[in-house]
Amino acid sequence: MKPMASPSLQFHLLPSLSKFQSSISPLSQHHTHPFTSTTSLRFTSTNSTTTFTPKPLSPCFALTESNSPNSTQPDPKTLLQDIADSFDLPSDYFAKFPNDLRLDLNDAAFDLSNGPVLDECGKELGETLLNLSRAWELADTSSSRSLVAKLPLIEASLTGTAKSALGKRMVSAGRRFQSMGQYGQGETQKVPHSLVHPANPLYVVPSPV
Repeated sequence: MKPMASPSLQFHLLPSLSKFQSSISPLSQHHTHPFTSTTSLRFTSTNSTTTFTPKPLSPCFALTESNSPNSTQPDPKTLLQDIADSFDLPSDYFAKFPNDLRLDLNDAAFDLSNGPVLDECGKELGETLLNLSRAWELADTSSSRSLVAKLPLIEASLTGTAKSALGKRMVSAGRRFQSMGQYGQGETQKVPHSLVHPANPLYVVPSPV
């Protein structure tokens, strides 16, 4: 018959088990805390992403607007100054026109002042265009130059409707100059180039509602 285990041996086993359990407990607590913290961080990150996502869209839209074709066009005053410069001609230039070119010049004068010019362009601009039209009919180059030089000076006071009407009339008159072909040193083609091309942006100026 084998002898029974000593009570002192059983007593020493129990403390060993207690130490093992106590060593496990802190590990459980250690892993529980980071899990909660990680969950909190994920939730915070999601919220910050939600509020931040739309912000980059605003500068992109503004950049698109700033690169639109309308923002790169010259201002109307610059366009009108180009037109004025193209009429810096010798004082007897129109008077020397042959008959066929005089007819084209008269047609340009008609297109410039045809219709309700005062109603469409306002008093100051309308009267300037009427006088300019008369100067073309008389082949008066000096008066023509002086009147065209006034256009950049009155541009700031023009409404969108007046600018649009001016552009339309300038384009029509410029096409008459184009039909003249080459004459002299080619001045008759410099005039329509300034009238037709720069005036187009004036023509598309939106009218106020």
